[in-house]
Amino acid sequence: MRKKRRSGLKESAIKAFFFTSGILAVLVLLGIFLTLVATSFPAFREIKLGEFFLNTRWDPTSPEKAEYGLLSMIMSTLMVTAGALVLAVPIGIGVAAYLSDVAHWRVREILKPVVEILAGIPSVVVGFIGIVLFGPAIAKVFHIGNGLNALNGSILLAIMALPTIISISEDSLNAVPRAYSEASLALGASRWQTLVRVKLPAGLSGIIAAVMLGMGRAIGETMTVLMATGNARSFPHGFLEAVRTMTANIAIELGEVPYYTTHYYALFAIGLVLFVMTFAVNLIADVVLNKYQEREQ
Repeated sequence: MRKKRRSGLKESAIKAFFFTSGILAVLVLLGIFLTLVATSFPAFREIKLGEFFLNTRWDPTSPEKAEYGLLSMIMSTLMVTAGALVLAVPIGIGVAAYLSDVAHWRVREILKPVVEILAGIPSVVVGFIGIVLFGPAIAKVFHIGNGLNALNGSILLAIMALPTIISISEDSLNAVPRAYSEASLALGASRWQTLVRVKLPAGLSGIIAAVMLGMGRAIGETMTVLMATGNARSFPHGFLEAVRTMTANIAIELGEVPYYTTHYYALFAIGLVLFVMTFAVNLIADVVLNKYQEREQ
């Protein structure tokens, strides 16, 4: 009886611990959201919503008229993120397919830790690599003054998004029932045809979730884009131009702005927009991944 009581108490304590942890995570997320809403709301007493989202000029310190236009930074953020996905998605899915179906087990045991180590590299180190390695190379190849531009940021964000895309895509491919591959091979398909026409479509939901989580990682990155994209305030017209993302703008200006001014509140408004964007991306990815897991079960 005592053993049963002890085991029952242990189970209850474990359940209470995990329940409390889950509630705490939700409360922290809600607290961050409410803080951003409360702190950014005063900005819109001075700034019209249309001006904030549609104006391309951000110049809070102008002596004539302060301007708080977010459109250039939104487009810069989306441009750098899209460029990163164009580079990272095919490479990430290709590496995941190689690890899942092609690589020898010894090669797999070497490559998987390498991918995990890549995820642990600090963003400031990646940004430094962009300045000293990719920047000069881009300037030399495209014959421009410097390589601190959107292309440089896209390459670096692609590197940072690769571990997420590779890991989750590989898990999705490994979760495809073995009977699918065996049936395809039994019908005379090659290993390549089985991988491309059977396994990848079967694991597509998980791969989409991996891509979206990688996108969320790229949107929210700060130090790398701050160091490698040039931080120009102008509206972006191409990947070879310097750009300023929303995260970089917050990092540059928040430490020097006077407290409780319109400029201060406007920076929190940028944070709120960024929070909503990343939350939406991660929520959609989570929904897609859950649907995939339910279908597999």
